[in-house]
Amino acid sequence: MPASDFTTTLGAVASVEGWMTDAQARRLWDASSALRPPATIVEIGSFQGRSTIVLATAAAPGVEVVAIDPHAGNDRGPQELEGFADAARGDHDAFVANLEAAGVRHRVRHLRAFSSDALADVAGEIDVLYIDGAHRYRPALEDIRRWGERVRDGGTLLVHDSFSSVGVTLAILSSLLLDGRFTYVGRSASLAEYRRNPPLSRRGNAGRQLAQLPWFARNVVLKALIVTKLRKGDWPY
Repeated sequence: MPASDFTTTLGAVASVEGWMTDAQARRLWDASSALRPPATIVEIGSFQGRSTIVLATAAAPGVEVVAIDPHAGNDRGPQELEGFADAARGDHDAFVANLEAAGVRHRVRHLRAFSSDALADVAGEIDVLYIDGAHRYRPALEDIRRWGERVRDGGTLLVHDSFSSVGVTLAILSSLLLDGRFTYVGRSASLAEYRRNPPLSRRGNAGRQLAQLPWFARNVVLKALIVTKLRKGDWPY
């Protein structure tokens, strides 16, 4: 059984920096807590550990939790694509400290590497894959395709900033829209969930994803207004 309950875990991550709503945390929690050993959870993009803590506290004993993040200052957050090496060192220290404070450091195997270099460090199939790494088109597409191949039949793929980030959305449309292996389940804001099994109808599966594009257009407009300082508010995620 999980080492904690969801409400307690939300309290534990309340002060941890990151971009994750309570509803998104619930979706991660549900995916993780449903697993029984032997099983493997892989997270791509951990930042300071907000989502990592949710996945690790929900996971039953014996379920492997792997967190992949180079903490190198690239794709650190909204509008922070390059040049944050100094901040990244602090992010890594905060990540370790936050996992320690939440009591899950011993439950997480951290690979401090770019996801493209870490494939060989994770053996076997993946039961839950959570992608929240680089948001530019090419690395996001590579994560979905290369790591998605490792998700077992019936396994779960979760992609953050879906239908919100331009790069991630284009990567989804390129790789998952007409994919015959992943069924679109739904989303919590920008956290989209897919199940690895053939959709009953590829056309219907594509249609449900395309139906999210008006929400994507809204997010693009909001981001443009925030960047140009014509609107105040939180970055949509």
